[in-house]
Amino acid sequence: MRPTDPEERWLGTVVHLAFFVLLGSSFVRFLSRDRGGAHAGWVVALYAVFCLLYVLGRVLAPAPLPGSGPSSRHLVWLGSVSAVWVILLALAPSATWCAMPLLFAGLHALPPRLAVPLAAVLTALVVVSEVRVADDALNPNMVLAPPAVAAVATAVMVHLQRQGARQRVLIDDLVRTRRDLAASERQAGVLAERQRLSTEIHDTVAQGLSSQRMLLHAAERVWESDPRAARRHLREAAEISSRGLAEARRFVHGLGPADLVAHTLPDALALLTARESGPGLALEFRLDGDPGPLPEGVEAALLRIAQGALANVREHAAATRGVLTLTCLDNLVSLDVADNGRGFRVSGPGPGPGPGSEPGSGSVSGSGSVSEPERDRTRGHGLPAMRIRARQAGGALSVESTPGEGTVVTVTVPLPAFVPDLDKEPVP
Repeated sequence: MRPTDPEERWLGTVVHLAFFVLLGSSFVRFLSRDRGGAHAGWVVALYAVFCLLYVLGRVLAPAPLPGSGPSSRHLVWLGSVSAVWVILLALAPSATWCAMPLLFAGLHALPPRLAVPLAAVLTALVVVSEVRVADDALNPNMVLAPPAVAAVATAVMVHLQRQGARQRVLIDDLVRTRRDLAASERQAGVLAERQRLSTEIHDTVAQGLSSQRMLLHAAERVWESDPRAARRHLREAAEISSRGLAEARRFVHGLGPADLVAHTLPDALALLTARESGPGLALEFRLDGDPGPLPEGVEAALLRIAQGALANVREHAAATRGVLTLTCLDNLVSLDVADNGRGFRVSGPGPGPGPGSEPGSGSVSGSGSVSEPERDRTRGHGLPAMRIRARQAGGALSVESTPGEGTVVTVTVPLPAFVPDLDKEPVP
């Protein structure tokens, strides 16, 4: 495989050019000084074979990519070109410095435990060749310079190999971390969207279906004895179905409650109170203060919480009267939903609400844990959904209840939390 990194291609080009420059200069030196020897023809042929092996090796047996071991084909090529160089060196000492490119062109692909001894052998052959052809007194540079140059080249090669190995480990860790982070973000996004859909479905579709079921059961009970009342129940169930369909379409597109499209929050709460009132349950809406313009997210959260709280009153509290109060101050807005139902017992701080958490069911923690038996654990998404909505709006929800004395659900949202300020965190 050819290197894909531009820096690796640039380094390979420099090494190949150096090899051919040194090969050419040694061949010229041989022709100018040693061509009269008995083995001149063989030496020229070896030069040609040496050059051809080098060129073919770059094409047929390329060096392995960083981090991977050398292939058998590359090892055969390296052994062949080294053997030809040794023979050539024995016949023509002029080929001495062709060993330097071999250190980079071939040995860098070997592990240090093999590359270092092989480099030492090549260096020793160079020293022997230099001493053998020396004409004058022994020059110390002939003995010391080749080992020094080879030591520097080998040290650089080993250092680059180890540094590359460490970088590959770091890159692998980084890629793995990014992959895990991306998977965690995807999972978090899936869970957040699942929570949003479950909350919206509970506050719209589920509550509408529950109301329709109650109305249809009521119509069935009076179908024979009071046809007018039965038809009234059917009309109310049809209206609830239409509202539920509109709400479902809006939350699928990420839109707010339909009641807030043409009404203010107080008007929407008043309409909700009127719709939820009926035989056996009298509900009243009260407004304390001037709400003024509120962020859309706050209005939607308060209306949804009111819907969930009134649904709990209707289904679980066995109440005959309830009051929904919206209180607006300068720095906060609060919503209270109180009923005179059977209530439940809340004691001490404890874990947050879990399955089966509904007002009046004896199964939810307002500010603490509950001591009464739980209802069906497949139900009870109401209060957890309300808590989530309150927290997402920057506020908090609390529940106060006493057995036989009713329940009060309160959500409080600090208004400064919604002033657009990128430097401030939402109020928890």
